[in-house]
Amino acid sequence: MSLLTAADVRSLATRLDLRPTKTLGQNFVIDPNTVRRLVRTAGVGVEDVVVEVGPGLGSLTLGLLEVATRVVAVEIDPTLAGELPATVADRLPERADRLEVVLQDALTLTGVPGPPPTAFVANLPYNVAVPVLLRLLEHLPSLRTGLVMVQAEVADRLVAPPGSRTYGIPSVKAQWYADVRRAGAIGRNVFWPAPNVDSGLVAFTRREPPVGDREATFAVVDAAFAQRRKTLRAALAGWAGSAAAAEERLRAAGIDPGARGEVLGVDDFARLASAPVA
Repeated sequence: MSLLTAADVRSLATRLDLRPTKTLGQNFVIDPNTVRRLVRTAGVGVEDVVVEVGPGLGSLTLGLLEVATRVVAVEIDPTLAGELPATVADRLPERADRLEVVLQDALTLTGVPGPPPTAFVANLPYNVAVPVLLRLLEHLPSLRTGLVMVQAEVADRLVAPPGSRTYGIPSVKAQWYADVRRAGAIGRNVFWPAPNVDSGLVAFTRREPPVGDREATFAVVDAAFAQRRKTLRAALAGWAGSAAAAEERLRAAGIDPGARGEVLGVDDFARLASAPVA
């Protein structure tokens, strides 16, 4: 079997003298059935070029290589980045030439080598999951689909609709790029070390962005949610220059100045960002 078992993961970690750190969010998948489930749920096919962030010891990487034409694995840890090709060559030698490892912090990524990637599949470090996802969606426009495993609470935020308790900045910004949805839950016992939180799967499909400027829209989103309990008239006073100016912009966009940010969808924010200024 090419996939790593719990014993394989621990053996590799021992040989590398690896001590998983919270700083890098290192929780390695040790269950082959979970890997198969992730690859199946992601819908990766033989024509896909997959980007994986945080491959770690290679559990998910091996599963992706079994079906994809190419996997670009972005790893920040030099030891893990150096070991991954050897693991793949040992366990899946006939597909070793389909792997490319990029030693880099994903938060600085502006592109990847080779053919344009079509899918993003990853077990994301929980402390940087949202910024990594948003960065890849921004800088890799060829990504059409994806599946990420994140902290359950973060998964809820990413997929939350307007008006819900968990709706906020991650929800709006993710929905600028893609239709996002919950794709399942993952227990703690499939990881080593086991995290103290449950995990969730978030799937996305790229969509056409709203009409408007992304940076301007995101600036409005940030301002609207900086003080959640305030009305938009008050919350956007700094962004617009004054409460009166904010009200004018809101009315020009057809939005109630007494509403709060959590009731607006991404298209509303885009319309507001481009509303005329008197």
